[in-house]
Amino acid sequence: MKRRIGFTLLEMMIVVVVIGVLASIALPRYVRVVEKGRSAEARHILGLIRDSELAYYLDMDRYTNTLTQLGVQVPTACNASYYFSYGVTGAPGSFTATATRCTGANGKRPGGTTAFVLNITPAGVLGGTAGFV
Repeated sequence: MKRRIGFTLLEMMIVVVVIGVLASIALPRYVRVVEKGRSAEARHILGLIRDSELAYYLDMDRYTNTLTQLGVQVPTACNASYYFSYGVTGAPGSFTATATRCTGANGKRPGGTTAFVLNITPAGVLGGTAGFV
């Protein structure tokens, strides 16, 4: 009798099913980790905005809600160089700097599928959409 070398159809089907199950578990987690990494841009720029607001407060004895007065060059609308758009609200007694994730073709590639928000207060407290802070 001759012995054949190779895999049976059943063995191949089991391998394909196992790979499919593993991919269905790993892919969503991978996408979330990548998006969390992109949010590092927002955390960095929000820190710059916070530092500029604190320096502005030391000079003017109040906060501002205008990014141009802070001297920080960040986009207020989505563009091809950033994953987020930025804004400041509040003043004169407090402020909240906000980063909103650009979706679709408006921001840096690849565009986000969902818009989420990160924000920071004068005390340096980060907040926003759960999982991305």
